Amino acid sequence: MRALRRLGRVLLGVLTAVIALGIAAAAVFGVKGYLMSREALDALPVEELGKQIAADEHYTSIAELPEIYVKAVVAAEDQRFWTHGGYDLLSIGRALWNDLRTFSLAEGGSTITQQIAKNEYFTQEKRFERKFAEIFVALELEAAFSKEELFEFYVNTINFGSGYYGIYDAAMGYYGKEPCDLTDSEAVMLAGLPNAPSAYSPDVSPELAGQRMRQVLRCMTEQGLLSEAEADALLV
Repeated sequence: MRALRRLGRVLLGVLTAVIALGIAAAAVFGVKGYLMSREALDALPVEELGKQIAADEHYTSIAELPEIYVKAVVAAEDQRFWTHGGYDLLSIGRALWNDLRTFSLAEGGSTITQQIAKNEYFTQEKRFERKFAEIFVALELEAAFSKEELFEFYVNTINFGSGYYGIYDAAMGYYGKEPCDLTDSEAVMLAGLPNAPSAYSPDVSPELAGQRMRQVLRCMTEQGLLSEAEADALLV
């Protein structure tokens, strides 16, 4: 019995030390991330970024996008986009657990706003301080723009594969039509491509593109945005 109590104290001590080290590491990376974000924002304030993106001749507003496309993007990429403040603690926690479990930085738990920050301000290098920097920039973006504007910035700049950046170029490149003319199936297909554009591009692998579309539809049915029958009909 005494040995069990001693073991319990040892394990508690180890757990306390691990938690303390985690907090200390988070503080260090948080400070580095904040400094990284300030340097990036000094070079390009978020207001100026917004003006640059919106100045593109093919900039597509959310009103010009099929409703199912908007729903599909949010369902697949950031289901709490309309309610969070730039970062999603649930997604970050899930990604952190998976990263610790696999000893990697494979998952980031990034919101749509964080993805704008990452793509427009930072490199794609997986570093803990860059993840904190993303969050700080995301907070600035959320304070300066509406959710609708942020959604527009995302879909007008993201990589869709095959050299297409932005929803207008992707719709024209893959289907020869403007975004407002996309069918429901085409819209859902495009919503899934930015997750891994080089792999999911229909020009590169129609099979993988189809698999990704089914994943997006599954997200939509699980979130109550489509019925199973409606989702199946889009695959025909």
